[in-house]
Amino acid sequence: MATINYNDQLTTLQTAKDLGLLPEEYEKIKETLGRVPNFTELSIYSVMWSEHCSYKNSITWLKTLPKDGPHMLAKAGEENAGLVDIGDGLACCFKIESHNHPSALEPYQGAATGVGGINRDIFTMGARPIAQLNSLRFGNIDSEKTKWLIKGVTKGIGDYGNAFGIPTVGGEVFFDDCYNVNPLVNAMSVGIVKKGETVSATSYGEGNPVFIVGSATGRDGMGGAAFASKDLTEDSAKDLPAVQVGDPFQEKLLLEASLEIITTGAVIGMQDMGAAGIACSTSEMSAKGEHGMEIWLDKVPARQAGMHPFEFLLSESQERMLVIVKKGREAEILKIFDKWDLNCVEIGVVTKGDRLKYYFHNQLVADVPAISLVLGGDAPVYTREYKEPAYYAESKKFDINSIPDIEPAKLQTVMMYLASHPNLASKRWIYNQYDSMVGTVNMSTNAPSDAAIVNIKGSQKALAMTVDCNSRYVNADPEIGCAIAVSEAARNIVCSGGEPSAVTNCLNFGNPYNPEVYWQFVGAIKGMSAACLKFKTPVTGGNVSFYNQSSYEGPVFPTPTIGMIGILEDKKNQTTLNFKNEGDLIYVLGKQVNDIASSEYLFSYHKTKNTPAPYFNLDEELILQQAIKAVIKKRLIKSAHDISDGGLFINLLESSIHGNLGFEIKTNASLRKDAYLFGEAQSRAVISVSSDNKAAFEMELKNSNVLFEEIGIVKGKEIIIDNAKLGTVSEYENTYNTSIESKLN
Repeated sequence: MATINYNDQLTTLQTAKDLGLLPEEYEKIKETLGRVPNFTELSIYSVMWSEHCSYKNSITWLKTLPKDGPHMLAKAGEENAGLVDIGDGLACCFKIESHNHPSALEPYQGAATGVGGINRDIFTMGARPIAQLNSLRFGNIDSEKTKWLIKGVTKGIGDYGNAFGIPTVGGEVFFDDCYNVNPLVNAMSVGIVKKGETVSATSYGEGNPVFIVGSATGRDGMGGAAFASKDLTEDSAKDLPAVQVGDPFQEKLLLEASLEIITTGAVIGMQDMGAAGIACSTSEMSAKGEHGMEIWLDKVPARQAGMHPFEFLLSESQERMLVIVKKGREAEILKIFDKWDLNCVEIGVVTKGDRLKYYFHNQLVADVPAISLVLGGDAPVYTREYKEPAYYAESKKFDINSIPDIEPAKLQTVMMYLASHPNLASKRWIYNQYDSMVGTVNMSTNAPSDAAIVNIKGSQKALAMTVDCNSRYVNADPEIGCAIAVSEAARNIVCSGGEPSAVTNCLNFGNPYNPEVYWQFVGAIKGMSAACLKFKTPVTGGNVSFYNQSSYEGPVFPTPTIGMIGILEDKKNQTTLNFKNEGDLIYVLGKQVNDIASSEYLFSYHKTKNTPAPYFNLDEELILQQAIKAVIKKRLIKSAHDISDGGLFINLLESSIHGNLGFEIKTNASLRKDAYLFGEAQSRAVISVSSDNKAAFEMELKNSNVLFEEIGIVKGKEIIIDNAKLGTVSEYENTYNTSIESKLN
């Protein structure tokens, strides 16, 4: 192979197009280099300037998101993951990313390597992962393809996470036909690190050695970043080699070895090799440290014979890191990786200037400036055209009076229908495949709460965490829908006893060159900004995933998944959603309105698809959350559960099922019964209170200026609404728990 002259492999405009580059981008590359790039060089640009790596169609709007907050230690873009101060000398490191396209083609490995990659982002910063969450979107659950995808994705997440030894503590699953071809698999990881002991993804110091550590490099994952930056088509199966193959046991060894070398003080910088592999890690670390590198690709441990330079550079083989070490301390690092039986090979050296020079058997095969490759450097930046889609104006014409209110005789039928709907029913078939208790950090498995509660050992504090997004709301109104996603995440943390701290996001949209898709993206960013400013939850970073659409079914619903971290200052404030005692009073907090827009009841039961987002007021949301925090802090309540998907009925049912207690309530005669029970108007929560605390509780609510209504009582084992007995809790529980299982088994 050394006899090949790679510099003779000059490229043309057609080569650039074949690699996914635009004509103007090819001209810019020639201008930057002062010559025609060879194939190896152009391959580097093709992945580094892909949407997946460069954010070229999104960065202009991403920069408008709020980045400052009371707990921030690392702002968005500064490190591989977000970092917030949680007190007691500790910091929380967290991030969410997508693995959508790989999971669409090979669900098991696509999902598994998504879990592996996001965990590496955490421990490359020096943090030990303590919890994982995921947000999943699938098509029609009755289709055989969807069943195949669900089973593969779930098993991939479970097998990798369980073997790696990090508990999966929370998540969400949503079904809609728009995801039939293109499912969404978003993985989140959360870690803990001592303040001041993090490692940066940087490179500096002339003469410092560059090591590749972990697994050997193969052709798996070739061009994965570029693959994720285009629509799925009927020919996408040909891109299957772009899907990586993971090894959780290797990753566990890599985790321990990486954290151990950090303690030596010999590490200058470290970065995960995710999208675009060696090309990405060498360019991003060099650009950040304002230095160059010389890399000897033939020294990279290879899994396959006959690999070319561009294959070494672009491979996304899993469980690999790039580590920059202080010169003279190589032996310490080698000894540690030898102990863990992992590859640790010096493949380069840090140089002055900003040139990245890649060699292969003594031949210089690529010579590019690092700054020209990266986000924030010379990578292209675009602001795409956007326009309001026709469906948006049509949705505003929806009139609630076009839907007859529910008849009393049909009430139980509708309740059973909603309890069995895949979007509302228990997801236990999925989450039972995940180990939620390994490491004994999960405090919410046996005491269910709106957010996952994770123990911080040796501290009175705990972490609250959640992932949230109702993509139907976002499709109805991107600005309002995304503000709701942030608000619900914060509401879940507050209802669990926590204080919202910061956000990471995974922005899943269709093709950015489609003006209507880009309009959805811009609206979502505006809504996220408004809500994050309101709750003082800055955006620490995340992931943009465009091109989630197929050539024959169009784009998925816009899905800006919100991952949020919160802090419980005192573990004693942990608040669960289950009813506790017969005789406890049930209250609804927040404004009750005649609204069924975008509800599961309207969308699925009545088949009315194009309606506005549900009622939402950001100021009312803040008042609600402040009131809930106040009554929790004063220990005045027994349970708290936010009203969201499925409305008040599903909220009460979940509190009953987990508490094995029924309820009796009366609806508000001034509202439609379907809106009262099944409407999804926002900024509401159900609270249960001991009768002994009734007076103090109501006084606190009045002081908080939140609207509230006492609606009933925890009672027996039946569900009673307006004096009508509508079945037992156990009957609904059976439907709720077995609906998804019956479809998948």
